[in-house]
Amino acid sequence: MKIKIPNAQVQELLSGKKYDYLKYATQIMNLANQNAQGTRPKVVGQMSDLIQQFDGSSLADWERWYLESYPTAIDDASDKVWEMIKAFQENIQKIDRDIVKQWIEELVIVKTFAGLKFQQAILKAVANNYNKDYRLATPEEESKGIDGVIGNLSVSIKPVTYKAKLGLNEVIDIPIIFYDKRKSEIVVEFDLPNLKDE
Repeated sequence: MKIKIPNAQVQELLSGKKYDYLKYATQIMNLANQNAQGTRPKVVGQMSDLIQQFDGSSLADWERWYLESYPTAIDDASDKVWEMIKAFQENIQKIDRDIVKQWIEELVIVKTFAGLKFQQAILKAVANNYNKDYRLATPEEESKGIDGVIGNLSVSIKPVTYKAKLGLNEVIDIPIIFYDKRKSEIVVEFDLPNLKDE
């Protein structure tokens, strides 16, 4: 026999409490908490460490032990999240359909294009560094491993993880621009001494 116990039911079975929230409330509070960082270890303690230090066995023991160790943490975290909720309430009144349309347009058009065509941005940024023109590779050049041309120099653009593969079967005899695409930025590594001499 198999039974499935949803997380909410596990919590209810252990605590004897059933938490009930308005529609969307937990999503809003989660977002507010992410922004406010209300439940970060510096505010409420490092939970994975604390639960190891706790030597009781019941939820009531844990609550008592935790509140003795961190008497203001629940209020401190609640204050941080509440301040963010108030900021949300104030700003949500200013969001109109035009702002929503602008955001959707940026997401669907600009961010999609930038996310999929970021090689062009890399070429442009590197070319600007050398005060040179750039262009994307032609299909014929692409078949030779060329991703773009800066000045008169053909270059290849590869993720930084490609460095580990260098020296394997593929041989690239043109300069390589490496990139590391992170959540909020692209870190680009390059050394193109030939461009300095052009």
